[in-house]
Amino acid sequence: MNKQTPLKRIFTHLFIISLGILMLYPVLWMISSSIKPEYLIFSSPGLWPSEITFENYTKGWNVVRDITFGSFFKNSFLISTISVVANLVTCSMAAYAFARLKFPLKKLWFACMLMTIMLPAHVTLVPQYTIFHYLNWINTILPLTVPKLLATDAFFIFLMIQFFRAIPKELDESATMDGCGIVQIYARIIMPLAVPVLITTAIFTFIWTWDDFFSQILYLNTVDKFTVPLGLRLFLDSQGDSSWGSVFAMSVLSLMPIATVFFIFQKYIVEGIATTGLKG
Repeated sequence: MNKQTPLKRIFTHLFIISLGILMLYPVLWMISSSIKPEYLIFSSPGLWPSEITFENYTKGWNVVRDITFGSFFKNSFLISTISVVANLVTCSMAAYAFARLKFPLKKLWFACMLMTIMLPAHVTLVPQYTIFHYLNWINTILPLTVPKLLATDAFFIFLMIQFFRAIPKELDESATMDGCGIVQIYARIIMPLAVPVLITTAIFTFIWTWDDFFSQILYLNTVDKFTVPLGLRLFLDSQGDSSWGSVFAMSVLSLMPIATVFFIFQKYIVEGIATTGLKG
């Protein structure tokens, strides 16, 4: 058994590595295609390019006259940053109230909050658009950011509630005896201990907001307000004359912020999700 155990581990690791390479193949092909000339992308679909060029990057960066792809990156970073900060503040406050405070109809409001997770987003699409149109918010970033200030992401609230419940309530009682109020307990006790779940919320909010195509195409109409997903759409022509080299080049650049954030903070993602189930 001792001789078989290392061999079994080797085969297990080889299987996992092979599976990982298989899952990464589309990304590797996209990176390879981004540095190929346009005519070789589909005629020579191998990973190793026979001819290398960076023309796709320069052509894709200058996607529209007077507007570069950097403008789309700036808009995406602005919306994503506001969404991250808003979710961290408002969702943590709502979770703290449900996890630690006592107020009338608490269970009812908690059930209503959970129901919003099960409700498809398309059900509220028309009413939301009507409200934002009445407020003259269409073609601005307000429909994409203001709802985050109202703790509308129930998934993150539920995630934080489970984490907050795992924090011993004796800390709250000790802080109360020392003269701390509700706000001070939230700011000085709960939030410093909730760093893993806060980082998890920040990462998922950033990724989901950065990749959000449907909401952004619904509320943003002019090119100067476009984000990265909408900017990539400009390269695709419904008549079939699409600039695939530029699409792949800008897609590679658009993946870099997400990949960087994920690889830097991935250990916090695992810790934040794993510790939400310690205590019901």
